[in-house]
Amino acid sequence: MKVVCAGGGPASLYLSILLKLRDGGRDITVYEKNPAGSTYGWGVTYWPDMLALLAEHDEVSARAIEQHSVRWRDGVAHVRDRVTTHHGDEGYAVGRHRLLELLAERATSLGVDVRFGQPAPDADTDLDADLIVAGDGSRSTLRERHKEHFGTQVALGNNRFIWLGTTRVFRSFTFAFVETDHGWLWCYAYGFDGTHSTCIVECSPATWTGLGLDTMERSVALKLLEGLFVDVLEGHPLIGRTDTDGPSQWQRFRTVTNRVWSRDNLVLLGDAAHTTHYSIGAGTTLAMQDAMALADALSEPGSLPAALGRYERVRRRELLPVQSGARHSAHWYENLTRYIHLEPHQMFALLGQRHSPLLPYVPPQLYYRMDRAVEHTQALRNLKRWLGPRVARVLQSK
Repeated sequence: MKVVCAGGGPASLYLSILLKLRDGGRDITVYEKNPAGSTYGWGVTYWPDMLALLAEHDEVSARAIEQHSVRWRDGVAHVRDRVTTHHGDEGYAVGRHRLLELLAERATSLGVDVRFGQPAPDADTDLDADLIVAGDGSRSTLRERHKEHFGTQVALGNNRFIWLGTTRVFRSFTFAFVETDHGWLWCYAYGFDGTHSTCIVECSPATWTGLGLDTMERSVALKLLEGLFVDVLEGHPLIGRTDTDGPSQWQRFRTVTNRVWSRDNLVLLGDAAHTTHYSIGAGTTLAMQDAMALADALSEPGSLPAALGRYERVRRRELLPVQSGARHSAHWYENLTRYIHLEPHQMFALLGQRHSPLLPYVPPQLYYRMDRAVEHTQALRNLKRWLGPRVARVLQSK
């Protein structure tokens, strides 16, 4: 089998590794239009169960990723001048540059032809391959050529956000909420190596325009944000993206869905097929899990269309609860004022429950008391899991 992957992100690179491990005779080429090391982004997060899953599929790359990752075990929330900590939140982060470097090295060592600085041919019909993989992101060029077939839909989130870095190294996954004369801003921050952290800043459209962030020069905006988050940053600077051909600094999240994921020998992978809101920290994980599912499907006997169909069915089923949780998570932040005036420990507890379909329909303090009671009774936990989706469907239908 000859395979061509458009896009050199984690999904395409990991797929090429898995396909080579299953059959070293496969001819696999990965095209990435950007030069090696020029990727956008700072750090990406993943969780202990994902590390175990990576080890099941390729021990070598899993250990390399773990070796270059940082680990945290607590969540911390700053609300005005008050701080609350939730112990036991465990996760990992690795620099996006480093992750891509590790995956490219592993793929190359197995015989994959990884071509940085070289986009895939202009048309999928020009690609001489048995399988063409569109792993070229949420704005996939290959997908857009056939968007009517794929039934691509893009929904924009309400809030504005900006993906930044900082030299403040956060040892815990940290949230900070700051009130201004024009409303609230907040950030999510986590370290991903010994010198830098990711810092995503988000706010409502009214706050964004009220502060003038919609028209402010990049350097001025960074200084403003540094001043607003000076306590949590401890005086460290914020760092913006330096690439010139990426999307604008401030964005609205693009939720991408597709009616179908394949067309003849062309298949969608990762963000080209689906996106999930960044507030659940699962985008890279889900993309690499796509690669696992596609590699598994291609290893089973049968035709290529049958394999692509199995891949799509498996991933759609697995993604349903994750996508639902991501929608509710985004909705929580878009309705922050509903929760921000609770006591910090209560607000942080409901932040941890933001994936719940029941939370938007129950008064926050009542939900908090219910949640504390549920912790002590298995029967109540079962009732909550059963009741949540049903109440949400009834209320949404009104």
